[in-house]
Amino acid sequence: MPEMIDLMLAGKRVEHHYPWPRAVVDPKVWTFASEQLTEGHWSLLDLWGDVVAVHMALFDEATQDIGVISLECSDGRYPSVSRLHPPALRLERATADLFGLSPQGMPDTRRWLDHGKWEVEYPLGARTKGTSSESSYRFLPAEGDSLHQIAVGPVHAGIIEPGHFRITASGETIVRLEERLGYTHKGAEGLMDGADLDRAAKLAGRISGDSTVAYSFAFARAVEAALGVEVPLRAAWLRALMAELERLANHLGDIGAICNDAAFPLMHAHCGVLRERVLRACDAAFGHRMMRDRIVPGGIARDLSDEGSTALRSLIAEVIQQFPALVELYDNTTSLQDRTVGTGWLKPALARQYQAGGFVGRASGQPFDARRSPGYPPYDELTFDVPVLQEGDVNARVWIRIREVEQSLSLVEQILQHLPIGSVRAEIAPNREPREGMALTEGFRGDIHVWLRIGEENVIERCRLRDPSWFQWPLLEAAIEGNIVADFPLCNKSFNCSYSGHDL
Repeated sequence: MPEMIDLMLAGKRVEHHYPWPRAVVDPKVWTFASEQLTEGHWSLLDLWGDVVAVHMALFDEATQDIGVISLECSDGRYPSVSRLHPPALRLERATADLFGLSPQGMPDTRRWLDHGKWEVEYPLGARTKGTSSESSYRFLPAEGDSLHQIAVGPVHAGIIEPGHFRITASGETIVRLEERLGYTHKGAEGLMDGADLDRAAKLAGRISGDSTVAYSFAFARAVEAALGVEVPLRAAWLRALMAELERLANHLGDIGAICNDAAFPLMHAHCGVLRERVLRACDAAFGHRMMRDRIVPGGIARDLSDEGSTALRSLIAEVIQQFPALVELYDNTTSLQDRTVGTGWLKPALARQYQAGGFVGRASGQPFDARRSPGYPPYDELTFDVPVLQEGDVNARVWIRIREVEQSLSLVEQILQHLPIGSVRAEIAPNREPREGMALTEGFRGDIHVWLRIGEENVIERCRLRDPSWFQWPLLEAAIEGNIVADFPLCNKSFNCSYSGHDL
């Protein structure tokens, strides 16, 4: 089996790309990498476009190596990865919409992010005047007797982002689910171009509101890798503290919401109270309930005071006292177990093929956690477990969240107990030459990938931000097959993929 270094040596290494290598390769090497993905030797971390090139980030689980290969597309075309490796399909469709780069052999050429409403085609590439001529979206057909379709969305009940779900059912049994996303596309990558570090950091923190810490963390680490900035030790620990508090709040909210979709609002109410306690403690500790704009390139924008530390210690004591009773309530409520056990089964093989991260992947046997591998400070000095289950159903995804709540509580305690003293922000000097950086950071949904190129005076020339939902949304389509229509909201919430993070 080839190693990642062999692939890098087959191309032209790009200078000033940190912390992992990037190489410009020819179509033959690009196709070879696609074949390695198909055979399961490597995993696809991301695929994204540039004005005249396409890039692919790869992960070698055996050696823990990460690398980026780039293919120049002077004629606007490149060999499709998705014709061999399905997880690349939506990434390629989005790249075609944004840059006009055409994957040759791509099995699905429908528009993805472009709904025919933009003033220009290919807004990050050729910028052809005129909107898309595609006035309607062709959903894939399903054949069989007595099939009917149910259209859900894009506007949903309650406060939720838009997304369309086309369900094909036989009676009450779902035989196919097809998603159409892109409704929350806001041109985030285009807004990044030409932004200074301060504005770009704010944009990164607004990609997906419930993951503002994780995105800010990933963006800052990518900038620091590119510019060779060493973050103060106290800042690194406080970043992890904020990340675990964000994980704690979101998991508590999800556990309650899943139970609510299974007609058990009591859990929803109790979990909602605990989530509110977390948010209030975050406000006391860092001056913002969601901790938005608190992580910046070079460190953090606000230190933790003694009063903030006291508030967090009180929070942890309260959650530790009350959460076990909620876990017992969930586990001993037969009506809940009847709805969650065996529902929305995601095959471990599919989770592995799609490199599914977070609770979706770990509930189906995938142990990947960016805090462990490739890892980053201060998690190498902290003790925690990565819970993994094999069942792959809604119940397993709930239990992964439960175990991660317990781990986050432990991590917050460890951080508060061993928090270093010192400064919380390093100065970033103006850059004099183009440099590139990337980072992989664990959010509550899974790993977030950021790649960027910084020009002179620290101006962002290109920034790619990949949400874990890119690899999780397609798996929801597979997991829902064979379930009843009434269980669609339950399965959907157990995945809890981000619309905004995906649509960019």
